[in-house]
Amino acid sequence: MTLDRRTLLGVGALAASAPALPRQAAVAPPDPTETIHLWPAGAPGGENVTVTPIVPERSTDPAFHDRYAQYTTDPILTVFRPARPDGSALLLIPGGGYRWAVLDKEGHDVARVFAATGTTCFVLRYRLPADGWTAGPNAPLQDAQRALRLIRANAADYGIDPARIAALGASAGGHLAGLLAARRDATYAAVDAADAVAFRPDLNILLYPVVTLADPFAHVGSRTQLLGPSPTPDQIAAWSLERMDWTGVAPTVLIHAMDDTGVPPENSLQLLTTLRAAGVRSEAHLFAEGGHGFGIRLIAGKPAAVWPDLVKAFGHRTGWLTG
Repeated sequence: MTLDRRTLLGVGALAASAPALPRQAAVAPPDPTETIHLWPAGAPGGENVTVTPIVPERSTDPAFHDRYAQYTTDPILTVFRPARPDGSALLLIPGGGYRWAVLDKEGHDVARVFAATGTTCFVLRYRLPADGWTAGPNAPLQDAQRALRLIRANAADYGIDPARIAALGASAGGHLAGLLAARRDATYAAVDAADAVAFRPDLNILLYPVVTLADPFAHVGSRTQLLGPSPTPDQIAAWSLERMDWTGVAPTVLIHAMDDTGVPPENSLQLLTTLRAAGVRSEAHLFAEGGHGFGIRLIAGKPAAVWPDLVKAFGHRTGWLTG
């Protein structure tokens, strides 16, 4: 992906002109209070689950939160309603190596950016595969499929077009979003009328995604949490996104940094090859620097900071965004 000099100068000018708040006056923006519990009668297959949910705060700066959710037993969606909804919706699936889900950096922070321009956003707090759920590696996907269905089934209540629901996944959340896009099989028994609607997104946004579970480009931590310490070659192949059938999948955009040593950019490049072979309308943006897990805040003032605008432009061209 190439940025012209005018774009880069514009980004720099905006960063330079932004007023700096005194540090003592900076306060993290409030969290929205509207949440949706995915499973009214409790998440399926929890008979042997004994973990206790925690949400630690890692930030020591009052200007922002940096929390993660671990040992989740009651999956929820946190809703960000825009001031002027435009009919589009976005399901956000944060990463965390399938060990936890990063709530702010790849969830709430990103949701605020997209909600500011009219998209109704839903941040998913999902169950983790190694916590004893009967579904094992399918437990997070059960939550993602249920979340997308709930958004689509209740679209009228949120002023959403049920045919304009995107999913954005980051890192291991990108792997989960990829499963949501590519897998055709429902991973749980229907519990109510919402499960009669489709669970696949109308646009896929994969931010430095975990794609392959095969060496040498696998993120070993994600693979271990998902499949255990000694997965078989068949398991690795079955859960690697680039090995799946992507025929008929909605338009997909990939964002990655070339200096990402956590999840190497070969993950996105391998998936891009698969998407092209399957005839999926796709686009990839590769930045020279950014590392892994940059989200929104960590790349402020850098060229990669334009990634939400690139995604929105792709969304306009593919019909997710209108107007």
